[in-house]
Amino acid sequence: MATEYSREAYRATLAGKTVGIAGCGGLGSNCAVALARAGVGSLVVADFDVVSEANLDRQYFFHDQIGLPKVDALAVNILRIDPCVRVRGHSLRLGPNEILRLFANVDVLVEAFDQADQKLMLLETVLRYLPELPLVTASGLAGWGDSQALRVRRSGKLVIIGDEKREVCVAWPPMAPRVGVVACLQANEVLERLLGPMPETADSDEAET
Repeated sequence: MATEYSREAYRATLAGKTVGIAGCGGLGSNCAVALARAGVGSLVVADFDVVSEANLDRQYFFHDQIGLPKVDALAVNILRIDPCVRVRGHSLRLGPNEILRLFANVDVLVEAFDQADQKLMLLETVLRYLPELPLVTASGLAGWGDSQALRVRRSGKLVIIGDEKREVCVAWPPMAPRVGVVACLQANEVLERLLGPMPETADSDEAET
């Protein structure tokens, strides 16, 4: 699909796409913003939590949003970037039924949970009931440094991003750089599923960056 499109053509294609994001913390909020900036037209986001001061060191929220539901605060922030993006926020705890109800019709689903049991629940639900839905997940993003350990692993409709070993704990706290890198890699993988592989050669005309 991605051949000799112009920037405007890419954005026109993305404007007609819908991406689901399960979780609006460090991964979900930053991934959502990256996708909105890229031109994805519709985002379906879900999270039961509210913004806290402890979130501000790595999540895309601001001090005056403390206490607000994360889905509402994230929608406000995205609309400040691009008022044309349609953000459907659901402030609730996701279980199998909610996942099927909210995300069955999205083009790609991003898993952005904190807890391993939530990640497993979503993975099992999608593989069992929505096997044709592209799913971009994350595993192993805690701490800092060791950038070369972060990788992208693909298996059919499933993508796993991270080092797949460093989960959050006292010794390995979640830090903005590593969390942000994985969130942007998730967004990048979503774009590849929506636009197809990047062209092997670029147009000779200079492009704005």
